[in-house]
Parts: sequence; C-alpha cells; structure tokens
Amino acid sequence: MQHQVLINTARSLMTPGKGILAADESTGTIKKRLDSIGVESTEQNRQAYRNLLFTTAGAEEFISGVILFEETLFQKADDGTPFPHLLADKGVIPGIKVDQGAKPLSGSPEETVTEGLDGLRERLAAYAEAGARFAKWRGVIDIAEDRPTDYCIHVNAHALARYAALCQEAGIVPIVEPEVLMNAKHSIERCEEVTAAVLDAVFAELKRQNVLLEGMLLKPNMVVSGKYCPQQAGIDEVAKATLRCFRRCVPAAVPGIVFLSGGQDDEDATAHLDAMNRLGPHPWPLSFSFGRALQSPALKAWGGQAANVPAAQQAYLKRARNNSAAVRGEYNAEMEGAA
Repeated sequence: MQHQVLINTARSLMTPGKGILAADESTGTIKKRLDSIGVESTEQNRQAYRNLLFTTAGAEEFISGVILFEETLFQKADDGTPFPHLLADKGVIPGIKVDQGAKPLSGSPEETVTEGLDGLRERLAAYAEAGARFAKWRGVIDIAEDRPTDYCIHVNAHALARYAALCQEAGIVPIVEPEVLMNAKHSIERCEEVTAAVLDAVFAELKRQNVLLEGMLLKPNMVVSGKYCPQQAGIDEVAKATLRCFRRCVPAAVPGIVFLSGGQDDEDATAHLDAMNRLGPHPWPLSFSFGRALQSPALKAWGGQAANVPAAQQAYLKRARNNSAAVRGEYNAEMEGAA
C-alpha cells in the first residue's frame, strides 16, 4: 500500500506538460535574491513573495508541485490559508527541502557533503503532517583539476540514499538531487564524465539501501560546458550529451527526471529541455524543477512593491508556460517575445 502511494505521487508530479517550482531557497539564499532587488529579507517580505508565486492564477496548468523551505511550509497565505493547503486545493503537490546545506568535507575540505540526516525521521513525520508529500535533498559536486574525488562522490551518494530511504519510510517521495556544478571552466566532455560517475554512484547506493526506484524522482544537472569555458556547447550538443549520459546511467524504472537549471540563463535552460524532448521518446519523462529559471523575471518585476504583484505574476506565468511547452517539445524562441 505504501509503495503504491509513493508511485502514485511520483507519477502525479510527472503529469505530462507540467514541472516543479523550486521555491525552497534557504534563509541565506532568499536574502541574496531579495538583496538583488533592494528588499530587506524579513519573514513578512519572504511570505509576501511566496504568496505572489503561489496565488498566481493559472500556474497550476503548468506546475505539478512546489518545493517549500521549512519556514514556508508553516506560513499562511494572505487570506489565512496555510500554504500547503492553498497549493493542494489548486491540485499542486506541496513538497519540502529537508537537507541542511553543504558543509566542508572532513579530509577534503575544498569539497562538500550535505548534512541533515540527524533527526530527519522525526522531521519528516512533522512535514508529512503539515501536508508535504515529497521532499528534496541536494548533494553538491564541484569540478576542478583534482576534483571531484571518489571519496566526495561516495559520501554524497550515501547521504542521498539514506535520505531517500527515510522519506519512503515516511510515505514521502524523495527527489534525489546530485548537482554537478557549472561554476568552472571545464569542457562539456568533462561535465559528462563527472555526471556519469556521480549517477553511477548514486544509483548503486540507492540499490544498496533498498530505495524503491518507482517511488522517487531524479533532479540532476544538465550536461553543459562550465560557465567559464571558452568553448560553450550549443543547444543540440547539450541535449545529445545529456541524453547519452542519462541513457547509460539512469534505470528505466525511475518515473521521471526533473532537471535543475543550475545557474543557466532562464531561456537557455528552457531551450535545452525542449531540445531533449524533441529527441524523444525516452525511457523516462523529462521535465523541470527550476528555481531561478522560473522566478528571476517575477522577482525583478515585483521589486517588493504590492502594486507590481500582477506584473510579477504574469512574468512567472510566462516562464511556467514556456517551460511546459519545452516539456512537450513545442517551445520556440518567439514565445519569449509573446505577452
């Protein structure tokens, strides 16, 4: 019975044409976002911004789930409705970020390991009671000449699998997020090599820890050139490299892949997803779980002003609609100019 609940939730999150909004920025990260528009990061302002996103009429046509930060899970909309209930009433599944951030890795301090396993079982019970039906945990892998080490890949894969097993025990679908960062000068070939090694390690560990693949989702990076690489791969090259890597490394039992944007430009992330879906069919549906690539235009349009909420909601709706088109392989650049 528990297995079927997990499978059903995972499938619902992968509803054709829909994707996931990552609105789970930690207190530190949301402060950076609000600083960028000159707005103080108070709980009231954070609530106002999330309220703007979650009350956008029509977004539920393109968004199947929303990942919340712990603070947001227990906040209420302007009308007093708890955010998880507001989302669920629209047919959008509420989720929760459960990791406690990447910390320096003992023995290899230039690398990181994600923490948050202590007390996770008890926290998951509280999150489920508050309405969360899926969760997210991000492992961070950095590329440099001597990185990542096998040690770093292993400890992050182990933690991701531990988290996933605890989620499934609690009836919560785990989104497993191993992110190979793009903030370097590596080639797309190097990104593909590292991404494959990370995925191999993650799925070996998931199997070892008896995680039900049909009851989880994968949230990986796309295979792209490093941000500072002088030779940037084109859209088709990114799509082909990503698909080649994932066909080799991701079991067909996984019910869906929801890509992170990972610091890509909004439109690039959408174009890459579209190009991949045009090369289908694939063993698994390909969709999005974007944070910045869905929110950036809305954040700028809002600027902390109540009068700008309608314009900000339209900006968010446009990105959601365009990414939905990319999931169907029907996106084109002209859609960016459309109102």
